[in-house]
Amino acid sequence: MDFFPVFLSLKSKKILVIGGGEVACRKVDLLLKAKADITLVSPQLHPHLSRLVDNKKLNYISREYQSNDVIGFHQVWATTDVRELNHQIFNDANALGIWTNVVDDPKYCNFITPSMIDRTPIQVAVSSGGASPVLVRFIREKLETQLPQNLSLLAAYSGKQRSRIKQYFGTVDERRKFWEAYFRLPAVENAATESDLEAAFTSLLENNTAQTGNLYLIETGDDAEMLSLKALRLMQQSEYVLFPETKDDIFVDLCRRDAERESYSNETVVNQVQHLLNEDLRVCVLAPKGTHIESLKALNTSFGGQFVPCL
Repeated sequence: MDFFPVFLSLKSKKILVIGGGEVACRKVDLLLKAKADITLVSPQLHPHLSRLVDNKKLNYISREYQSNDVIGFHQVWATTDVRELNHQIFNDANALGIWTNVVDDPKYCNFITPSMIDRTPIQVAVSSGGASPVLVRFIREKLETQLPQNLSLLAAYSGKQRSRIKQYFGTVDERRKFWEAYFRLPAVENAATESDLEAAFTSLLENNTAQTGNLYLIETGDDAEMLSLKALRLMQQSEYVLFPETKDDIFVDLCRRDAERESYSNETVVNQVQHLLNEDLRVCVLAPKGTHIESLKALNTSFGGQFVPCL
């Protein structure tokens, strides 16, 4: 992992931007959305930046960069078109322990900015660490087509219900299962107003039934991209993942991130599954194709679970 992904709160943080061209325009616009306290140093300004200065959206110092300019700032952005100057800015700031970004030069960055999909308060970020910006834009385009436009509405509404839902469900697991069912309702996916979401919420509360444990037997192969959408959905719903001994691979990584994980052998898997189902957990058993799959199918049938074959 070249860069650790993290979301920073920059509200009222003192941010220094050096450079006044088109690149600075893009970065300043993003920093303003994050409510940062921006100071910009440059002898010339792009007309867009001039308008921001006139509207008192940022502080402006009209001159060439000086080494002591970085003192007192939480974060520094070098956006000039002079490579040597950008590197000097990085070295000056780095010597003071200040996080610095030299635009389009990952080797001179303490942090980088990803390509972002903004459905505030939902944000999705994608990065290649500077290796392939065009590929990242392609991935972002695909994600944009998959993410519903009402995500902002849905996130804001569900956030307001966190205290309310605790009146109905006493445990984190119960609340999680309710929300998973709620977010998959067609009425929620198509909701255009908060009233639509409230109607679906109330209806599900009134008709909610206790959920018991479930067994999902997922047959895996050699190519993770061959997994079906159903298999991925069940893997993401599972609270416990059982995988073959010596087979902790990409398929395990594709399961729910906070799920418990445990290896199994043919001798132990039945007892393991029975114990977990008795605790009302949703259990995913990953079974490599052709590896004792018939015995696992029988196990799946006996527990009334779902079997998803490898494509």
